[in-house]
Amino acid sequence: MRRHETRNLASLPLLHAVVMAMLLLFLAGCQTQPPEPPDEDKLAIDRMLQLIDERLEVAPIVAQSKWNSGAAIEAPEREAQILDQVAKEAGETGVDEAFAREFFDRQFSAGKQIQRRLHHQWLQEGRPPFADPPDLATDVRPVLDRLTPQLIDSLADMQRIAQVEGAGRYLRERAIVLVQDDFDGEPRTVALQPLLDRMEP
Repeated sequence: MRRHETRNLASLPLLHAVVMAMLLLFLAGCQTQPPEPPDEDKLAIDRMLQLIDERLEVAPIVAQSKWNSGAAIEAPEREAQILDQVAKEAGETGVDEAFAREFFDRQFSAGKQIQRRLHHQWLQEGRPPFADPPDLATDVRPVLDRLTPQLIDSLADMQRIAQVEGAGRYLRERAIVLVQDDFDGEPRTVALQPLLDRMEP
């Protein structure tokens, strides 16, 4: 056997070892990729996040109206009535009533956080009443009335995909993009918590 052929044969074990090492690294990389929910579930999550963001956008308008009128930010009786109605409507569409009640209660809390922060800011600034304040009946309630049934429908989707692998991680990542981060993202965190509590990481 010629010398160069001997060298080639001797290098085969080393080449085999290198190929195996690369294959193992590739397989390890594939295994460490986080799971992704199906595209239809991603779209459902995005829709929910967009609706949450729309609802949070109402909070500064409510804050302006209450700043001018001096009305209290807390409205427990009205909130209780809304929660009862929401739970009833959710149950009729197959959404767990306790889940719907908790979700909307957190949306109230997130909105009130924004209102309190803005009122505190305006108080520090000595802000006078707004010249053209929004009207709750004409400027706010129609928006909320439109969003509420859409959110209930979206809750049905969230309930369906709650155990889909990767759904919770996807929701957290997309929330940073799709939901406003006013006041260091605290209202966003409050608004999302009922969803994250039910979802797979």
